[in-house]
Amino acid sequence: MGDSSDIPALRRGLSVLRLLASKAGPVAAAAIARELSLPRSTVYHLLSELAEAGFVTHLPEDRRYALGVAAFELGSAYLRHDPLERLARPILARLIQRTGHTAHLGVLHGREALYLLREHPAHAHTVVTDVGVRLPAHLPASGRAMLARLPAAQVRALFPNRDSFVDRTGRGPTHLPALRRLLTEEKRRGWAVEDGYVTPGFASVAAVVVDHSGHPVAAISTTFRHACEDECGEQWPGLAEETRHAATELTARIGPRATP
Repeated sequence: MGDSSDIPALRRGLSVLRLLASKAGPVAAAAIARELSLPRSTVYHLLSELAEAGFVTHLPEDRRYALGVAAFELGSAYLRHDPLERLARPILARLIQRTGHTAHLGVLHGREALYLLREHPAHAHTVVTDVGVRLPAHLPASGRAMLARLPAAQVRALFPNRDSFVDRTGRGPTHLPALRRLLTEEKRRGWAVEDGYVTPGFASVAAVVVDHSGHPVAAISTTFRHACEDECGEQWPGLAEETRHAATELTARIGPRATP
C-alpha cells in the first residue's frame, strides 16, 4: 500500500485541478496559491507533477496554467459511462410521478445548455428540449440555474457582448446587466423560471445540482404548458419545490457536498 503521507498531497493536487476546472481561462500559480491558501513552493511542485502526468498544461508565454489533455480524457471517459444520467434517471422518473410534467437533466457546455436526459409522462406535450438539444444558456431555466452559481467574471467571459445573446421568442435577457439581475434574483430565490423564453406556450422551473464546492454540475428542470400575453411574473413555487427536491437528491447521490 502507498504511504499515507501521500494522501494530503493527492488532495491538494485534486484541489488544484478543481480550481482550474472552475475558471474560464488559464490561471497564474500565484492566484492558485492564494485561492487555495497554499505556499507557492507547494503549488509549483503540484503543478509540475500534474503537468508531467498530463493533467495540467503550462503556458509559458502567459505564465499561467490550464487543464491538460489527460484531464480532458478523464472527463470524456466519465461522460462515456453516463454516470450522471444513470444516477438522475430514477430521480426524474419520481419527479414526473409527483408533478405530471416533463423533466430534464441538463449541463452547461460553454454558453449553451446541453440536455442529457428527458423523462416525460405518458401523454406529454412535445417540447423542443429533447435529449441532445443545445439551447442558449441564458434562456432556459436550467441554463440560468447553473449560470447563477458561476463567478461573475466567468459569466461575463461567456457573454462578453450583445452578440452573445440569442433571441428565440422576443423574451428573456438581451444583455449582460439584465442577465445578472435575473441570476441574482434566481440564486436568492433558489430556483430559476422561464416563461416562453424557449418555446411559446411553455414554461419551466429549474434547480441546480452542485459539487462539493458549490460549483454547478447540472440542473433539473420541469417543463409544462403555460401561455400568457406577456410574462405573467409567476414563479410556480410548488413545482419549484418538487424540482429542488430532485436536484438536492441528485447532489447527494453524486457525493457529500453543499446543499443547492
